Amino acid sequence: MTESRVHLRAVLLGLRIDTRSLDHPDTMALSPLTLRVGGRGTAFVFRYGVAVLCDASPEEERAVLDSLQPNTVEPLATPETDEIQVLVRPEEDDRLDPNGTIVLKDAANERLHIIADVLSKSLVLAHLEAQLNTTFDRIDRLAISVKRRGRGGRRLRELVREIGDVLLTQHRMIGRVAAGDKPDLLWDRPDLERLYGRLAAEYELIERSEAVDRKLELVGDTTRTVLELMQDQRSTRLEWYIIGLIAIEILISVYELFLRQH
Repeated sequence: MTESRVHLRAVLLGLRIDTRSLDHPDTMALSPLTLRVGGRGTAFVFRYGVAVLCDASPEEERAVLDSLQPNTVEPLATPETDEIQVLVRPEEDDRLDPNGTIVLKDAANERLHIIADVLSKSLVLAHLEAQLNTTFDRIDRLAISVKRRGRGGRRLRELVREIGDVLLTQHRMIGRVAAGDKPDLLWDRPDLERLYGRLAAEYELIERSEAVDRKLELVGDTTRTVLELMQDQRSTRLEWYIIGLIAIEILISVYELFLRQH
């Protein structure tokens, strides 16, 4: 039999896709939600906001993504994407070439499911990594500004709110993605365990997930430090207000004493 190719395209639509309430006429499976697309295509829809389309034409892809929009929670203004080409060679076993090419013995949905699972998690991790890089850049600029001026003022409060929003989004995403968890399919298909392990290692899912966790912890520590700085500034201002009130009270007392004497 001749070699063929399968094109997989992952699209991050938003924070979450409510697959339970999604009623699609071409549903093939529920965990993850698997849809038949056109004559030969397939779509794997993951609850953490990613849809992976296999061998779908641009028109079919657009139709599927449009049907998912009403069930997408906090959709991204510009969806993020990643894609990969898979070689199908019936005479060979599933493997990953040294150059990163994925080779499958057939294009059964179970094998595509494994690849879609890894590709979708990698895409979410890439999104989180980009968010964290942006956050670190802002923290760096703020630290320089605070060092020069000796205080943060309104910019500190704005940054705390922004960091809080980023942390909330990232924690919610990470909680749903669980990059280190294997797909449930492997309970029924242990023969695909090796394929999943090689792909997870190739995309460094565990290492990247742990790196994101460490960066999130650092951002959290930075946020606490900023909050403490703001509280210290507020306490300092309050102390000066009290000193000012005491000084005014003393001046009033001295003035009243002066009036009594004259």
